[in-house]
Amino acid sequence: MDYVSALVPPVVMAAFFIGLVVTIVKSQGGPNKTKEDAAVDAAVARAESAKQTARPENA
Repeated sequence: MDYVSALVPPVVMAAFFIGLVVTIVKSQGGPNKTKEDAAVDAAVARAESAKQTARPENA
């Protein structure tokens, strides 16, 4: 019976992990995809502009 108690925690954690991955994959895209993409693009643009102002081109 010790082998059952040894296998239960990894099996439960694997089931939760699989559920998490399935939830993440299902939540990708959809009606909010454009808004999320725009937010990421804006954040990347802010980071790039901050990096360019911190380091001049001819330095």
